[in-house]
Amino acid sequence: MLSEPFAQRDSPEIPGGAIPGSPGQAAFTLRQSDASRVPVLIAVPHAGRAYPGSLIERMRNPDYAALRLEDRYVDLLGEAVASATGAALLVAHAPRAMIDLNRATEDIDWDMFAQGKPSGLGSYTPGLRARSGLGLIPRRLPGLGELWKHRLDRKDLVDRIDQIHTPYHQCLSDSLVQLRSRWGAALLIDLHSMPPLGLRDGLPPPEFVLGDRFGTTCHGALVASCFGYFAQQRRTAAHNRPYAGGYVLERHAAPTGGIHAVQLEIDRSRYLDARLAEPGGGFAAMVDILTGLVRRLASEVAELGQAEPAPWAQAAE
Repeated sequence: MLSEPFAQRDSPEIPGGAIPGSPGQAAFTLRQSDASRVPVLIAVPHAGRAYPGSLIERMRNPDYAALRLEDRYVDLLGEAVASATGAALLVAHAPRAMIDLNRATEDIDWDMFAQGKPSGLGSYTPGLRARSGLGLIPRRLPGLGELWKHRLDRKDLVDRIDQIHTPYHQCLSDSLVQLRSRWGAALLIDLHSMPPLGLRDGLPPPEFVLGDRFGTTCHGALVASCFGYFAQQRRTAAHNRPYAGGYVLERHAAPTGGIHAVQLEIDRSRYLDARLAEPGGGFAAMVDILTGLVRRLASEVAELGQAEPAPWAQAAE
């Protein structure tokens, strides 16, 4: 069991990666102490706002496109919740417009590049998300169209993968393994925001969407506990639709190996202002809701880790 208080002691902020075009700017920051307080890591891959000037110059309608692409200020929610609960926190500073950390490196639209598909970067084929315009490097948005004034250079892709995508996911993997080693189990909460959804079958739109890749990335008891908590708080929540979780969950979740993962989408109108641009009147209440959820799940994940001998520990013996 976990002990109170949950408030996080001063944990070092460890910068990682680099943003091409922004000398000295880390691509992400990890806050995780060696003596982790809870077996939970909150990751925020889509709230980065460190836009290099060279990137902005290439964008059509950069202000509007950035607002649409970002999970606006979800990092501030994550920071507040991590401070209150002791959860580890991984926040990307590199903007999604530059590279999408919730996409595989194969999910590329090669028509975006002046030289076409490079021959020396492995077997890349465009996936469904790239064909829709939201691949590894976003290309277009509904209602806005093309995001870029010109095609990209091959070096842009290589630099963004090497300096942002690869070190981010290595850091995420290492952090989850560290938590599992300490607690016997670990939970990744991949934190996102979504535009307000419409009515579904005549029911009020959900404020939250919890994704677990249709039951494959997280112990069912933890998922059930999430929905029980939302019900107690009288908050509406949906499961896997329209967001089931993406590449982050596919890559890092290993529930049979003690690493559980969920993607949590939050309705932006519940914590931002009417323009969905700045923190609004519901921000503090959202922090309270998420803090309660993380505290509840942290105790349950710790119990899961103690419930039976871990298979990886048995293999080591």
